[in-house]
Amino acid sequence: MSTSTTERDLPAAGGGRQAQSPGDARRPLLSRSRLDPRERMAAGTFMAPAVLLVVAFLILPFVWTIYRSFFSDSRTSPFSWFDNYSRFASDPALSRSVQNTLMWVAGTVVLPFVLGLAIAVMTNATRWSRAARLCVVLPYALSGAAVAVVWNFMLTTDGAVNQVLTNLHMGSLAHGWLLTWPGNTIVMILANAWQATGVAVILFLVGLQSIPPETLEAGALDGAGSWQQFRYIVLPQLRPVSIIVIGMSLVNGLKSFDLIWVLTQGGPGRATETLAVSMYNETFLELRPGVGAAIAVVLTVIVLAASWLYLRRQLDVKGE
Repeated sequence: MSTSTTERDLPAAGGGRQAQSPGDARRPLLSRSRLDPRERMAAGTFMAPAVLLVVAFLILPFVWTIYRSFFSDSRTSPFSWFDNYSRFASDPALSRSVQNTLMWVAGTVVLPFVLGLAIAVMTNATRWSRAARLCVVLPYALSGAAVAVVWNFMLTTDGAVNQVLTNLHMGSLAHGWLLTWPGNTIVMILANAWQATGVAVILFLVGLQSIPPETLEAGALDGAGSWQQFRYIVLPQLRPVSIIVIGMSLVNGLKSFDLIWVLTQGGPGRATETLAVSMYNETFLELRPGVGAAIAVVLTVIVLAASWLYLRRQLDVKGE
Protein backbone atom coordinates (compact mmCIF):
# COMPACT_ATOMS: atom_id res chain seq x y z
CA MET A 1 0.00 0.00 0.00
CA SER A 2 2.86 2.31 0.73
CA THR A 3 4.19 1.69 -2.75
CA SER A 4 0.92 2.67 -4.44
CA THR A 5 0.59 5.76 -2.31
CA THR A 6 4.07 6.85 -3.24
CA GLU A 7 3.38 6.32 -6.90
CA ARG A 8 0.27 8.46 -6.74
CA ASP A 9 2.14 11.28 -5.03
CA LEU A 10 5.05 11.29 -7.48
CA PRO A 11 4.46 13.09 -10.81
CA ALA A 12 4.53 10.98 -13.94
CA ALA A 13 7.82 11.00 -15.76
CA GLY A 14 6.42 11.48 -19.21
CA GLY A 15 2.95 12.94 -19.43
CA GLY A 16 2.28 14.25 -15.92
CA ARG A 17 1.75 17.98 -15.26
CA GLN A 18 4.83 19.79 -14.02
CA ALA A 19 4.71 22.33 -11.22
CA GLN A 20 4.47 25.92 -12.46
CA SER A 21 6.30 28.82 -10.98
CA PRO A 22 4.34 31.94 -9.97
CA GLY A 23 5.75 33.77 -13.01
CA ASP A 24 4.56 30.98 -15.33
CA ALA A 25 1.12 31.06 -13.73
CA ARG A 26 0.76 34.81 -14.22
CA ARG A 27 2.08 34.94 -17.77
CA PRO A 28 -1.05 33.51 -19.51
CA LEU A 29 -3.31 35.79 -17.49
CA LEU A 30 -1.27 38.86 -18.43
CA SER A 31 -1.24 37.89 -22.11
CA ARG A 32 -4.98 37.33 -22.11
CA SER A 33 -5.63 40.67 -20.38
CA ARG A 34 -3.47 42.50 -22.91
CA LEU A 35 -5.30 40.95 -25.82
CA ASP A 36 -8.78 41.47 -24.38
CA PRO A 37 -10.41 44.29 -26.42
CA ARG A 38 -12.98 45.01 -23.74
CA GLU A 39 -10.32 45.72 -21.15
CA ARG A 40 -8.45 47.86 -23.65
CA MET A 41 -11.60 49.87 -24.27
CA ALA A 42 -12.25 50.24 -20.54
CA ALA A 43 -8.67 51.40 -19.90
CA GLY A 44 -8.88 53.86 -22.79
CA THR A 45 -12.19 55.20 -21.46
CA PHE A 46 -10.68 55.91 -18.05
CA MET A 47 -7.54 57.50 -19.53
CA ALA A 48 -9.31 59.59 -22.16
CA PRO A 49 -10.35 62.54 -19.89
CA ALA A 50 -6.84 62.97 -18.50
CA VAL A 51 -5.26 62.70 -21.95
CA LEU A 52 -7.72 65.21 -23.40
CA LEU A 53 -7.04 67.68 -20.58
CA VAL A 54 -3.27 67.40 -21.07
CA VAL A 55 -3.63 67.87 -24.82
CA ALA A 56 -6.07 70.78 -24.49
CA PHE A 57 -4.27 72.73 -21.76
CA LEU A 58 -0.59 71.82 -22.28
CA ILE A 59 0.29 70.43 -25.68
CA LEU A 60 -1.96 72.50 -27.94
CA PRO A 61 -1.09 75.85 -26.26
CA PHE A 62 2.61 75.03 -26.47
CA VAL A 63 2.35 74.09 -30.15
CA TRP A 64 0.44 77.32 -30.84
CA THR A 65 3.07 79.31 -28.94
CA ILE A 66 5.84 77.84 -31.08
CA TYR A 67 3.83 78.60 -34.23
CA ARG A 68 3.12 82.18 -33.10
CA SER A 69 6.77 82.84 -32.29
CA PHE A 70 7.65 82.71 -36.01
CA PHE A 71 5.30 85.59 -36.86
CA SER A 72 6.00 89.25 -36.38
CA ASP A 73 3.56 91.71 -34.86
CA SER A 74 3.30 93.92 -37.95
CA ARG A 75 0.69 93.50 -40.67
CA THR A 76 3.08 94.10 -43.57
CA SER A 77 5.34 91.07 -43.11
CA PRO A 78 3.61 88.64 -40.77
CA PHE A 79 5.94 85.65 -41.23
CA SER A 80 9.33 86.60 -39.79
CA TRP A 81 11.19 83.31 -39.42
CA PHE A 82 13.65 83.73 -36.52
CA ASP A 83 13.46 87.52 -36.16
CA ASN A 84 11.74 87.28 -32.78
CA TYR A 85 14.49 84.99 -31.49
CA SER A 86 17.22 87.27 -32.82
CA ARG A 87 16.02 89.94 -30.39
CA PHE A 88 17.84 88.11 -27.62
CA ALA A 89 21.10 89.22 -29.22
CA SER A 90 20.01 92.69 -30.38
CA ASP A 91 17.73 93.87 -27.54
CA PRO A 92 19.68 94.87 -24.38
CA ALA A 93 16.57 94.41 -22.24
CA LEU A 94 16.22 90.76 -23.25
CA SER A 95 19.95 90.15 -22.82
CA ARG A 96 19.71 91.55 -19.30
CA SER A 97 16.61 89.41 -18.75
CA VAL A 98 18.57 86.25 -19.57
CA GLN A 99 21.34 87.35 -17.22
CA ASN A 100 18.87 88.02 -14.41
CA THR A 101 17.23 84.65 -14.99
CA LEU A 102 20.55 82.86 -14.59
CA MET A 103 21.17 84.81 -11.37
CA TRP A 104 17.73 83.81 -10.11
CA VAL A 105 18.36 80.16 -10.91
CA ALA A 106 21.68 80.13 -9.06
CA GLY A 107 20.33 82.02 -6.05
CA THR A 108 17.01 80.23 -5.69
CA VAL A 109 18.69 76.81 -5.91
CA VAL A 110 21.71 77.37 -3.65
CA LEU A 111 20.21 79.50 -0.88
CA PRO A 112 17.08 77.43 -0.03
CA PHE A 113 19.10 74.22 -0.24
CA VAL A 114 21.92 75.37 2.04
CA LEU A 115 19.72 77.28 4.50
CA GLY A 116 17.03 74.60 4.58
CA LEU A 117 19.54 71.82 5.24
CA ALA A 118 21.37 73.82 7.93
CA ILE A 119 18.17 74.82 9.75
CA ALA A 120 16.77 71.28 9.53
CA VAL A 121 19.94 69.80 11.02
CA MET A 122 20.12 72.40 13.81
CA THR A 123 16.43 72.09 14.78
CA ASN A 124 16.08 68.33 14.38
CA ALA A 125 16.67 67.46 18.04
CA THR A 126 16.77 70.73 19.96
CA ARG A 127 14.48 71.88 22.74
CA TRP A 128 13.05 74.85 20.85
CA SER A 129 12.82 73.02 17.53
CA ARG A 130 9.06 73.48 17.08
CA ALA A 131 9.15 77.24 17.62
CA ALA A 132 12.16 77.59 15.31
CA ARG A 133 10.51 75.52 12.61
CA LEU A 134 7.34 77.60 12.85
CA CYS A 135 9.29 80.84 12.38
CA VAL A 136 11.07 79.44 9.32
CA VAL A 137 8.10 77.67 7.73
CA LEU A 138 5.56 80.47 8.28
CA PRO A 139 6.73 82.63 5.32
CA TYR A 140 6.09 79.71 2.97
CA ALA A 141 2.39 79.93 3.82
CA LEU A 142 2.31 83.49 2.42
CA SER A 143 1.73 84.28 -1.22
CA GLY A 144 4.45 85.80 -3.36
CA ALA A 145 2.57 89.10 -3.47
CA ALA A 146 2.32 89.23 0.33
CA VAL A 147 6.04 88.52 0.64
CA ALA A 148 6.73 91.31 -1.86
CA VAL A 149 4.64 93.78 0.17
CA VAL A 150 6.60 92.92 3.33
CA TRP A 151 9.97 93.31 1.63
CA ASN A 152 8.87 96.48 -0.15
CA PHE A 153 8.18 97.99 3.28
CA MET A 154 11.72 97.06 4.27
CA LEU A 155 13.69 97.94 1.13
CA THR A 156 12.31 101.30 0.00
CA THR A 157 14.47 104.39 0.40
CA ASP A 158 12.73 105.36 3.65
CA GLY A 159 12.04 101.76 4.59
CA ALA A 160 12.79 99.76 7.71
CA VAL A 161 16.28 98.65 6.67
CA ASN A 162 17.57 102.18 6.04
CA GLN A 163 15.93 103.48 9.23
CA VAL A 164 17.60 100.77 11.31
CA LEU A 165 20.97 101.54 9.72
CA THR A 166 20.51 105.25 10.41
CA ASN A 167 19.58 104.62 14.06
CA LEU A 168 22.66 102.43 14.44
CA HIS A 169 24.83 105.31 13.12
CA MET A 170 25.55 103.41 9.91
CA GLY A 171 23.70 105.77 7.61
CA SER A 172 26.49 105.53 5.03
CA LEU A 173 25.27 102.00 4.24
CA ALA A 174 21.72 103.14 3.60
CA HIS A 175 20.72 103.51 -0.04
CA GLY A 176 17.97 102.65 -2.48
CA TRP A 177 18.08 98.87 -2.41
CA LEU A 178 15.68 98.48 -5.35
CA LEU A 179 17.12 101.23 -7.57
CA THR A 180 20.49 99.92 -8.77
CA TRP A 181 21.47 96.74 -10.56
CA PRO A 182 22.63 94.10 -9.60
CA GLY A 183 21.87 94.94 -5.97
CA ASN A 184 18.12 95.04 -6.60
CA THR A 185 18.16 91.58 -8.17
CA ILE A 186 20.24 90.19 -5.31
CA VAL A 187 17.90 91.51 -2.58
CA MET A 188 14.89 90.08 -4.43
CA ILE A 189 16.63 86.71 -4.60
CA LEU A 190 17.16 86.96 -0.82
CA ALA A 191 13.47 87.76 -0.36
CA ASN A 192 12.54 84.73 -2.43
CA ALA A 193 14.91 82.55 -0.40
CA TRP A 194 13.29 83.83 2.82
CA GLN A 195 10.01 82.38 1.59
CA ALA A 196 11.27 79.24 -0.16
CA THR A 197 13.48 78.01 2.69
CA GLY A 198 10.42 76.83 4.61
CA VAL A 199 9.51 73.99 2.28
CA ALA A 200 13.16 72.92 2.11
CA VAL A 201 13.26 72.71 5.91
CA ILE A 202 10.13 70.56 5.94
CA LEU A 203 11.47 68.15 3.33
CA PHE A 204 14.89 67.86 4.94
CA LEU A 205 13.32 67.25 8.35
CA VAL A 206 11.30 64.40 6.86
CA GLY A 207 14.49 62.97 5.38
CA LEU A 208 16.44 63.34 8.64
CA GLN A 209 13.74 61.67 10.71
CA SER A 210 13.63 58.73 8.29
CA ILE A 211 17.34 57.93 8.75
CA PRO A 212 17.74 54.81 10.91
CA PRO A 213 19.52 55.73 14.17
CA GLU A 214 21.45 52.44 13.99
CA THR A 215 23.55 53.82 11.15
CA LEU A 216 24.61 56.82 13.22
CA GLU A 217 25.35 54.60 16.21
CA ALA A 218 27.46 52.32 14.03
CA GLY A 219 29.39 55.32 12.73
CA ALA A 220 29.99 56.57 16.27
CA LEU A 221 31.26 53.13 17.32
CA ASP A 222 33.68 53.18 14.39
CA GLY A 223 35.10 56.47 15.63
CA ALA A 224 33.39 58.86 13.20
CA GLY A 225 32.95 62.40 14.46
CA SER A 226 29.91 64.62 13.99
CA TRP A 227 31.12 66.06 10.68
CA GLN A 228 32.12 62.64 9.37
CA GLN A 229 28.73 61.20 10.30
CA PHE A 230 26.99 64.06 8.55
CA ARG A 231 29.12 63.82 5.43
CA TYR A 232 29.32 60.06 4.96
CA ILE A 233 26.10 58.83 6.60
CA VAL A 234 23.48 61.59 6.64
CA LEU A 235 24.08 63.31 3.29
CA PRO A 236 24.02 60.11 1.17
CA GLN A 237 20.69 59.12 2.75
CA LEU A 238 19.29 62.60 2.03
CA ARG A 239 19.95 62.27 -1.72
CA PRO A 240 16.28 61.59 -2.68
CA VAL A 241 15.11 64.60 -0.66
CA SER A 242 17.89 66.75 -2.13
CA ILE A 243 16.74 65.87 -5.64
CA ILE A 244 13.23 67.06 -4.82
CA VAL A 245 14.39 70.29 -3.15
CA ILE A 246 16.75 71.28 -5.95
CA GLY A 247 14.21 70.37 -8.64
CA MET A 248 11.48 72.47 -7.02
CA SER A 249 13.85 75.39 -6.45
CA LEU A 250 15.04 75.23 -10.05
CA VAL A 251 11.55 75.40 -11.51
CA ASN A 252 10.38 78.09 -9.06
CA GLY A 253 13.41 80.24 -9.79
CA LEU A 254 12.87 80.10 -13.54
CA LYS A 255 9.19 81.04 -13.33
CA SER A 256 9.43 83.73 -10.63
CA PHE A 257 7.04 86.56 -11.45
CA ASP A 258 4.82 87.87 -8.66
CA LEU A 259 7.62 88.88 -6.28
CA ILE A 260 9.51 90.77 -9.00
CA TRP A 261 6.39 92.41 -10.40
CA VAL A 262 5.14 93.73 -7.06
CA LEU A 263 8.56 94.99 -5.95
CA THR A 264 9.92 96.62 -9.12
CA GLN A 265 7.67 95.70 -12.10
CA GLY A 266 10.92 94.80 -13.84
CA GLY A 267 12.38 98.27 -13.38
CA PRO A 268 13.99 100.62 -13.17
CA GLY A 269 14.27 100.66 -16.94
CA ARG A 270 13.61 96.89 -17.24
CA ALA A 271 16.82 96.22 -15.32
CA THR A 272 15.35 93.53 -13.04
CA GLU A 273 13.27 91.62 -15.56
CA THR A 274 13.58 87.87 -15.81
CA LEU A 275 12.32 85.88 -18.78
CA ALA A 276 8.96 85.33 -17.09
CA VAL A 277 8.51 89.08 -16.51
CA SER A 278 9.77 89.93 -20.02
CA MET A 279 7.27 87.50 -21.51
CA TYR A 280 4.42 89.28 -19.74
CA ASN A 281 5.78 92.73 -20.54
CA GLU A 282 6.27 92.05 -24.25
CA THR A 283 2.92 90.29 -24.70
CA PHE A 284 0.51 92.47 -22.71
CA LEU A 285 2.22 95.84 -22.20
CA GLU A 286 4.29 96.28 -25.35
CA LEU A 287 1.60 94.45 -27.41
CA ARG A 288 4.15 92.24 -29.15
CA PRO A 289 2.78 88.72 -28.75
CA GLY A 290 5.23 87.28 -31.27
CA VAL A 291 8.19 88.34 -29.15
CA GLY A 292 6.38 87.14 -26.04
CA ALA A 293 5.82 83.74 -27.65
CA ALA A 294 9.52 83.48 -28.53
CA ILE A 295 10.45 84.29 -24.93
CA ALA A 296 8.01 81.62 -23.72
CA VAL A 297 9.58 79.03 -26.01
CA VAL A 298 13.10 79.92 -24.86
CA LEU A 299 12.04 79.79 -21.21
CA THR A 300 10.42 76.39 -21.71
CA VAL A 301 13.54 75.03 -23.41
CA ILE A 302 15.71 76.30 -20.55
CA VAL A 303 13.44 74.69 -17.93
CA LEU A 304 13.32 71.36 -19.75
CA ALA A 305 17.06 71.32 -20.47
CA ALA A 306 18.03 72.23 -16.90
CA SER A 307 15.63 69.66 -15.44
CA TRP A 308 16.81 66.96 -17.85
CA LEU A 309 20.50 67.58 -17.19
CA TYR A 310 20.00 67.62 -13.43
CA LEU A 311 17.82 64.51 -13.30
CA ARG A 312 20.12 62.66 -15.70
CA ARG A 313 23.12 63.40 -13.52
CA GLN A 314 21.32 62.32 -10.37
CA LEU A 315 20.03 59.11 -11.92
CA ASP A 316 23.50 58.27 -13.28
CA VAL A 317 25.03 58.78 -9.84
CA LYS A 318 22.30 56.67 -8.25
CA GLY A 319 22.78 53.94 -10.85
CA GLU A 320 26.48 53.69 -10.12
